Amino acid sequence: MPHIHEKIDFTVAIFVVQNAKVLLIHHRQLNKWLPLGGHIELDEDPEAAALREAREESGLEVELIGERPSVTEPGTRALIAPRFLDIHRINPTHEHIGLIYWARPIGGSLARAEAEHHDLRWCAKEELDQLKPKMSTAVRWYCCKAIEEIA
Repeated sequence: MPHIHEKIDFTVAIFVVQNAKVLLIHHRQLNKWLPLGGHIELDEDPEAAALREAREESGLEVELIGERPSVTEPGTRALIAPRFLDIHRINPTHEHIGLIYWARPIGGSLARAEAEHHDLRWCAKEELDQLKPKMSTAVRWYCCKAIEEIA
C-alpha cells in the first residue's frame, strides 16, 4: 500500500505463535525476516488491519491476544490494546508508528503471499539466529517475547 502521509504512517505487526513457534515471512522487497503486518488503511481500525494483514500474508485467520476494555457507549468501540508500540524510520524522511500485536491461529490454511514473500515459516526461539539474512535485534526480541508470553 502507498504511504498515506509523506512523513509518517501507522502500521501493524502481528506475531502469531503456535506450539512455541512464531510465524515469520521473508519479505521479498525488503529482504528481511519480519512478522506478518503492513499499513493501516484509512477505512479500517488497527484490529481490522491486523486481521486483514494476517489473512492476506499467511492465509490464516487469527485471534488477537490482549485486553479489551468492557466499557463502551454509542459512538465508541473498545479495541484490543497492542502489546507494544514502536516508531521506526523507513527512510530519511518517513517513519512508521507500529502497533505490535500477539496472536494465535484459529483457522484458515497456511499459504505464502508469493508476490510479497520469498518464504513463510514457523520458527522456534532457538531457530531465530539461524535465519539468513539475520533478523534485526528488535524483531528477534519481539519474537522471543511473544513465544515466551504465549507458549
